[in-house]
Amino acid sequence: MDQREEQEFAEYFTARREAVRRMAYMMCGDWHRADDLAQTAFIALHRHWRKVRDKGALDAYVRRILTRAVIDESRRPWRRERATEVLPDRPADSGSVSDAVATKQTLLAGLQQVPPKQRAVLVLRFLEGLDVSGVAEVMRCSEGTVKSQCARGLTALREALGDQLGDLRSA
Repeated sequence: MDQREEQEFAEYFTARREAVRRMAYMMCGDWHRADDLAQTAFIALHRHWRKVRDKGALDAYVRRILTRAVIDESRRPWRRERATEVLPDRPADSGSVSDAVATKQTLLAGLQQVPPKQRAVLVLRFLEGLDVSGVAEVMRCSEGTVKSQCARGLTALREALGDQLGDLRSA
């Protein structure tokens, strides 16, 4: 890449780094993995920077790369290990956590129980604000697949949240 292209990439990276990292976190639920996934997405973007014809569609391209990276990462054998819910030396909840933070943590914990493809659809659809056709384009699947994955993901999220669902509705 020449100097101008490197500068364009650096400007895009600086402007979108945190947004891509947040989206990765919403898909995987772990800030360390989110950093790795965002880095993977930006490396892939850098590698293909010259081939990108429409610089206005970079966000969509990065969303697609990130979504694929999250799904691919979840298929790896070492990702099948599950962390325990309760840490041995965890302090008792003092109740000083605000309702907004508690709601967010509850939602993120519930999202982690949803299968990766369904989680990606839910994040793209409801947290990133894409419509059904936009999610289908990012995930390279039909709109019907997005709708069914969305319905199954919402069902899995409701099951994962259980009694906490009523608390979320009131917030």
